[in-house]
Amino acid sequence: MRQLLLLAPLLLLTVGCGVVQSSEDEATDIAREVAARAGELLYSQRPRTAEEVGRSASGIDGVEVMRVTGTSTHEGDGIEAVIRTSGSAYRDWFDSEEVVVRRCFAVRVSPKSEWREQPRDVECPGGLPMTFAPLPEPPRLPYEELRAELPRVPEGGRADETEVRRVLAALDLSPGIRTEVKADGGRVGVLLSVKGNGFDPQDCLLARVAPGATRVWVPSRMQRMPGEGGCSVGNALDPIAAPH
Repeated sequence: MRQLLLLAPLLLLTVGCGVVQSSEDEATDIAREVAARAGELLYSQRPRTAEEVGRSASGIDGVEVMRVTGTSTHEGDGIEAVIRTSGSAYRDWFDSEEVVVRRCFAVRVSPKSEWREQPRDVECPGGLPMTFAPLPEPPRLPYEELRAELPRVPEGGRADETEVRRVLAALDLSPGIRTEVKADGGRVGVLLSVKGNGFDPQDCLLARVAPGATRVWVPSRMQRMPGEGGCSVGNALDPIAAPH
């Protein structure tokens, strides 16, 4: 009778709630959720190299990159990143001792992978987590300098393309900045741009020197998306209407 009384609470817990998950399994599930979240953040149709994927993964909170295999997300099976995450859980409702686990998961990054594809449990590779050098900062586009130095043309005059080119040369721009100048009907348009990746908004600066008005501006984010034509010298001469 005494044994039955001792077993009764355990039987009730098992029957009422199903099999009780161990604290280690619970902590592992939490670590897996962190890996799944990392997979969501890495998911993209944009082509990336193994180094780019690894660098992105290493910047996600709670993620250590242990191994990266593959050449490009768009070659073969894409990139597989083995990441290490951690999770914690308490042993039971009445115990203040916390169980912490560190687990490794394989996350596939490829246009063929599915959104919210579950990471695969794998053995953790030996050694320290991988480190990645930060990307170099893109060259700064000289908004204030360009605005201050471009010529002002009086009403009834004509903008001088040669003078505009002289101003740009004097700015001693970074080799990473592409420059385009075009004259049309007494006006001169200027485009300064930094090479984009073909998926995200491009960095660019537009200017127009015209009789009675010299203007320097950055197109809207939407206009700077690939294929929108915002980062063009044509948009400097004849600005595209803002979307409504």
